[in-house]
Amino acid sequence: MQGTTKKKIAKRQWREWIEGYLFIAPLLTGIFMFYIIPFIQNFWFSFNDVNKFNVATFCGLDNYIEMYHDKEVWGALGNTFLYVGITVPVGLMLSLFVAALLNTKIRGTSFYRTIYFLPSVTMSAAVAVVWRWIYNEQYGLLNAAIKLLGLPAHGWITDPRTAIFMVMIVGIWGTVGYNMIILLAGMQGISRSYYEAASVDGASGICQFFKITVPMLSPTIFFVLITSVISGFQVFDTIYMMIGKKNMAFKSTQTLVMIFYSNAFDYGHKGYAAAISILIFSIIMLVTLFQMLGQKKWVNYD
Repeated sequence: MQGTTKKKIAKRQWREWIEGYLFIAPLLTGIFMFYIIPFIQNFWFSFNDVNKFNVATFCGLDNYIEMYHDKEVWGALGNTFLYVGITVPVGLMLSLFVAALLNTKIRGTSFYRTIYFLPSVTMSAAVAVVWRWIYNEQYGLLNAAIKLLGLPAHGWITDPRTAIFMVMIVGIWGTVGYNMIILLAGMQGISRSYYEAASVDGASGICQFFKITVPMLSPTIFFVLITSVISGFQVFDTIYMMIGKKNMAFKSTQTLVMIFYSNAFDYGHKGYAAAISILIFSIIMLVTLFQMLGQKKWVNYD
């Protein structure tokens, strides 16, 4: 009897295993066809000289050697790290601050949440057009306000010294709302009993925020940090549409993804572009790895 029962259980488990994989087969097929195969092909292209017709001629490490000696790549790498190094921490702190405000009992909470979230669902082209108008040297809203104060107008997105920081403002403005929603959801999942106990002990609101909210919210903060870093290294559309190639500040705002795009679609150097994309992938993987190792010291999953 026991042998028969074990066989029935084994058959049922085998059937459940097959049914489970049949259900996820469409997803696995899509991942394999649209992610894994293109990545493998792109990795192979990085070791080849690829023409406009995708005909590859093996060239070994020539693309990577050329990339190492390319000053434009190093300049773009510096711009990318500068963008990530400023927008990610500033955006995270602002998102955390806004989420904490909206987590309190104030009137019109739903309205404020909607207003803050709107930039995240607005088309990048529309965002770029509006902010280009705001930054315009002749008739922009920002310079109009500055002139009222008696100060001279400035070419905010044409001056190489300020263009990258103006783009950062747009990037932060566009991501705060999305991150705020995620952090707010995490805050609302924290039990009120912790705050009630802290209030009884005489802890102030600021003390409760840093001693209760931040530690309990650390897994959510870590998720937002990871996704923000990845999207920061992949920044392209906003800068591409705000800063034209004829702009004097183009070099000072050019990122690695923009160089990848130019080589792949403007110049037809697909092999070199593939090598640049592998560089971007490697940097993101390394940064994410360091974050995963470091999160053990400050992320609280209890």
